[in-house]
Amino acid sequence: MKKTFLFSILIFNLLTLFAQQKAVNAGDNKSNKFSYIDAIKIYEKVVKKGFINADLCQKIGDAYFYNANYKTATEWYQRLFSFSKKPNSEYYFRYALSLKSNGQKEESDKLMNQYFQLAPNQQRSKLLQSEINYLKLIKLNSDRFEIGTLTINSPNSDFGGSFYNDQFVFSSSRETNNIYKRTHSWTGLPFTSLYSGTINSDGIVSSPQRFAKDIDSKYNESTPIFTKDGKTVYFTRNNYLKGKKGQNAEGAVLLKIYRAQVNQKQEWDNITELPINSDNFQVAHPALSPDEKTLYFASDRPGTIGKSDIYRVEIKPNGNFGEPENLGNTINTEGRETFPFISESGILYFASDGRPGLGGLDIFQVDLNKINKRNSVLNIGAPINGPMDDFSFCINEASNRGFFTSNREGGQGNDDIYGFTQTKPIVYPCEQQLLGIVLDNQTNEILSGSEVSLFSKDHQLISSQISDQKGEFNFGYVDCGSGFYIRASKLDYSTDEKEIQIPNNTGETKASLAIEKSQIPIVPGTDLSKVFYIKEIYFDLDKYNIRPDAAIELAKILEVLLEYPTMKIAINSHTDSRQTSTYNVILSNNRAKSSKEWLIKQGISSDRLTAKGYGETNLVNNCKDGVDCNEEQHQANRRSEFIVISL
Repeated sequence: MKKTFLFSILIFNLLTLFAQQKAVNAGDNKSNKFSYIDAIKIYEKVVKKGFINADLCQKIGDAYFYNANYKTATEWYQRLFSFSKKPNSEYYFRYALSLKSNGQKEESDKLMNQYFQLAPNQQRSKLLQSEINYLKLIKLNSDRFEIGTLTINSPNSDFGGSFYNDQFVFSSSRETNNIYKRTHSWTGLPFTSLYSGTINSDGIVSSPQRFAKDIDSKYNESTPIFTKDGKTVYFTRNNYLKGKKGQNAEGAVLLKIYRAQVNQKQEWDNITELPINSDNFQVAHPALSPDEKTLYFASDRPGTIGKSDIYRVEIKPNGNFGEPENLGNTINTEGRETFPFISESGILYFASDGRPGLGGLDIFQVDLNKINKRNSVLNIGAPINGPMDDFSFCINEASNRGFFTSNREGGQGNDDIYGFTQTKPIVYPCEQQLLGIVLDNQTNEILSGSEVSLFSKDHQLISSQISDQKGEFNFGYVDCGSGFYIRASKLDYSTDEKEIQIPNNTGETKASLAIEKSQIPIVPGTDLSKVFYIKEIYFDLDKYNIRPDAAIELAKILEVLLEYPTMKIAINSHTDSRQTSTYNVILSNNRAKSSKEWLIKQGISSDRLTAKGYGETNLVNNCKDGVDCNEEQHQANRRSEFIVISL
């Protein structure tokens, strides 16, 4: 249901966005039909005219790769490899993936092998090994407890305890001195009742006695939980109240949770069943949140993911209850989740056989304040967990002592209660929060509404989201040492992808993705050299004939002029200061005129073009005569400009 809701919201937002953009475009077309330049479209036209290099192949190939058009991407990456002897290692990988998607497995494998040779430190070939091995993690958290047997156990079944003042209250099917002994038809053992024993300073429980005859019935009572003031208890019982037995349609007497309170005579009174119960499904094993405003329990009610799930329900100030809420698949599985307990610090302990463990029911823990965090649910490890069923864990965090139940070998009965002392805190796996921001690469403006996608190292989509009003995204927690690709896209912008390597320490990894407009607004004064990142039209030393690489750059300007036949531009050429000023003016004039003449030869009318050389008169830095500058600083002054005069 939640996924459907989120998907509906996403579709609504996208339809709204497209409707707004359509209106904006319609308005723009009326006032100025030359408002945008589609850079990829221009690049493809340039190539069709015969002007091609590795950079163009890379850009066009990426455009199709990002849009999952692997057939066309393959064609452009093939051209890229024909122009470049040593492409970036990333393009071996993208080319290989594109080939594989087209069914060309043999060629793909060859390129992938080359990729791994070029990038030996990448982990793509070891993705499965990069996943945390659950047995290693369990081992990491083992040996944190010292356990011991208790003398309160009987030859029958003893389980499910809780703290009550200085006592430990538990369930037991031990034999009693009653003349009439009622046994369970399934087990042949007596029904369970509640017993209590005193806890001494060493955590030893002694002198078990029947706890409260007022609560005891002729059926099962078990798993109590008490409020801190000791005046209210919630407990599990078969469907039986005031001498009346309730059954489901098949005649089974199911489990329910009941509540009792202490009266003025210090007796347990006012026994009532909770409204969350039903004759048709099981509700059992109550647990209270630290503030006692929420009751947790196990149930197989409709909507349960597995055989039994952990639920919670609000306890209102007037004693009424809200609607039960399933804790979801962060906690629950297709197996059994049962016997919840909440510690004073908000740690939920529960038993499960649906998660990787050591056998049978294992005990797990999760911090309720971090319930959605990656790897938040952890197996508490051996020696508490073992090959048999281990469940009904409770702990006093002030003393680090507690109790759990197990049917492991060596016990006195069917289920036995064991005491423990926790000697070390649990260890969480190393993880980082992966978040970031999407920006305009020219203006650094934040870009809200951008689609941001997270991919594995083999480019399998993991998750997608839309950047918020601050342009930010957050993919939550990921494993330390793992690697990803993050891809950002937005309407009227090109797509950008960044490789992210997560450090081997807990913390945050922030990624900044800068994407550029593919539909680029132009007005009089726009410098087309900045639109297409043309820093300089290259000429041979002291010459001004158009070289092949310069022709490729001029071809971009040509396509703009052809697409917008009324556009006029000024061609400006600039030099650095490393010749005489007179020489530089003449050289830059000749080079500007050469660019103009090249465009005229391609069919552009001369009255749409002006050309002028400025020599060293408009330096962008302080690298004038007599100033010591490096080559990079001088390079900044050698530039070509193509300024839009009119549209």
